[in-house]
Amino acid sequence: MAEQCARLWVQGNAVDLTLVGRSAGRIEPIASDLRVRSPQSEIHVVEAEFLQPATIQATVDSIAAVGPVDVVLIAHGSLPEQTDCQNDLVACHDALVVNGVSPVLFAEAFAQHMAQAGSGTLVLIGSVAGDRGRKSNYVYGSAKGLVTRYAQGLQHRFAGTGVKVVLVKPGPTDTPMTAHLKSGGAKLAPVADVAQQIVDAIGRGQAVAYVPGKWRVIMMVIRHLPAFVFNKLNI
Repeated sequence: MAEQCARLWVQGNAVDLTLVGRSAGRIEPIASDLRVRSPQSEIHVVEAEFLQPATIQATVDSIAAVGPVDVVLIAHGSLPEQTDCQNDLVACHDALVVNGVSPVLFAEAFAQHMAQAGSGTLVLIGSVAGDRGRKSNYVYGSAKGLVTRYAQGLQHRFAGTGVKVVLVKPGPTDTPMTAHLKSGGAKLAPVADVAQQIVDAIGRGQAVAYVPGKWRVIMMVIRHLPAFVFNKLNI
């Protein structure tokens, strides 16, 4: 998802883009592709640890030291099996940290620098799964619910300032993270379409963006179903 957004960003004017990942070997091919697409752009690669607070802070500080950061897209995560999380507390812990705590720590570190600069757009990838706990993915959903509440608080903190916070809530999207769902016959949104909608929402400074947009209506219905109806659903 983030890779597709990067491709859209380099289509326009020259940009200075930093890709942050846990493995330089995995993100360097993406950087090379972006350099071919936009030779006039500056594409940097930073390898970082995503779980340790001190390391996250140091990584963000090093990026911000180069100059003001205009847009930050925090898009990392994994999609765990719910049954694994139910039966293994280590798997449960890892799912909560990778999908909830880690994105929040990165966002908070960047927020410090944006607050000092008085400008910037901070984008967090949440999920429709965070709108209501469901038996099929409530551990993952609770992590994304954390991201939602955090983004709301950050929006309140920066209301009336030059800092914008965008919360993106994708539905099931055709990415490597959901490959097992696709093999099971699930209908997934094309990642290129979702990325375009994300980039458009960022450009507008939209507070909350459901992508595709139909999920706003779907999740509104799911959120408002009374418990005696909801509990009969196999979702």
